[in-house]
Amino acid sequence: MKANIGITDKNLQAVALMLNKILADEYVLYTKVRNYHWNIEGSNFMEMHKFYEDMYNGIDELIDEIAERVRKLGHYSEGRLKDFLKLTNLTEEAYSSEQKKQLQNLLNDHETLARNLRNDINACSDKYKDLGTADFLTGLLKQHETWAWFVRSYLK
Repeated sequence: MKANIGITDKNLQAVALMLNKILADEYVLYTKVRNYHWNIEGSNFMEMHKFYEDMYNGIDELIDEIAERVRKLGHYSEGRLKDFLKLTNLTEEAYSSEQKKQLQNLLNDHETLARNLRNDINACSDKYKDLGTADFLTGLLKQHETWAWFVRSYLK
């Protein structure tokens, strides 16, 4: 059944695609953090193991919220890995158990997401007239800014 929430079908379609791209980014990032969680080594293993666990659990919650937001707009959420890899703005890195390299990769990804989300928030608000999604994306932006800050603190 179509959503009749005061946004044109064309705009709903565009926002759903935008959200599915964000969903793909989040899923790639989630998988990367899981990989690092499993493969971290070093004298602060437990601290980093827990840090990564907290991060991937937080991203997992975001993934669900994004997929449900797409459904609220009357569209289907992507859910296949091959589709995520086609839509994502992030790259999969070579395996590494080196903490500094892992953290730099995560910082790059969180900052990429933050930059892209800023653009998406403006597009949702100004171009697509979807203030609900703009507000939703603002929450995602805040979360990625926080994680970027945490990761940046480890790299100092």
